[in-house]
Amino acid sequence: MQVSFIIPLYDCVALTQATIASLQATLPQGLEHEIILVDDGSTDGTRAWLATLREPFRVVLHERNQGYAAANNHGAAIARGDVLALLNNDLVLTPRWLEPMLDLHRRLGPTAGLVGNIQREVATGAIDHAGIFINSKGKPEHARTLPWWSWIPGTRAQTVAMVTGACVLIDRGLWQRLGGFDEAYINGCEDVDLCLRARQDGRVNAVALRSTVYHHVSSSAGRKARNEQNTFRLTLRWQRELAAYAVRRWCQDFYEGNLFLPRDRHPGLSLRIWAYGTGLSHTPPPQAVAAVDEAIALELARWQKMFAR
Repeated sequence: MQVSFIIPLYDCVALTQATIASLQATLPQGLEHEIILVDDGSTDGTRAWLATLREPFRVVLHERNQGYAAANNHGAAIARGDVLALLNNDLVLTPRWLEPMLDLHRRLGPTAGLVGNIQREVATGAIDHAGIFINSKGKPEHARTLPWWSWIPGTRAQTVAMVTGACVLIDRGLWQRLGGFDEAYINGCEDVDLCLRARQDGRVNAVALRSTVYHHVSSSAGRKARNEQNTFRLTLRWQRELAAYAVRRWCQDFYEGNLFLPRDRHPGLSLRIWAYGTGLSHTPPPQAVAAVDEAIALELARWQKMFAR
């Protein structure tokens, strides 16, 4: 099996060099691989450094900045590996970060979607990513806590709705069938959209709980400049699916937020909310559906007004 590591670059040459050093220091011995670096219009000396690289590096140069999605797509288009490993250029990779991800991808077999891992902030060590969920307003949000059962010996994975593209594995054949990242997203929501398409294809997205890397988080200039436009596009495309995730989250939040309040006024409603939030029931409470639909409708109206200018 060959792994193609794809790393989009936009300035931040010192961070890139540190990421590459940590990658090469932590690769499993004997792993067949290539490292594809896609420079997305850097002007800070990145290109002079790229010119010094030899095998196993392959370099793609963009004369202008085309965005994260396009950079990954162009790198994947020339990849030769069976598995694509998408990496941001501001990671610090730790010993044995890759093996649990490859093992999980292999164990999922033909059901494998996108396989992510645990990511911690470089500055604080706090968990920045343990998967992505849809909050009660229908928006994607990083899970920043580990499941309570993750400490149990032998626990290796958690199925999740989505994972971040900052450090993720995907089968090259699946990437090609799904069409890669949608380049209409500009530096945001590309990964969530791809995860939703993978789930629509019947795949399982998961987090390898025994893989941890460190992330400087949003180091490139302008990383969050189009967050609103990206989330608007995601919601327009996936409103039904996002609402379905949000209803379950609404039930979980409701029950946790009212944990110590009396429930004797509406015991039947409380039970239905609890049952749906925990997955014991497949029938969403109408109150939860209405609350989520209202929240999403308000956001859509806000975005439509915002972008009508």
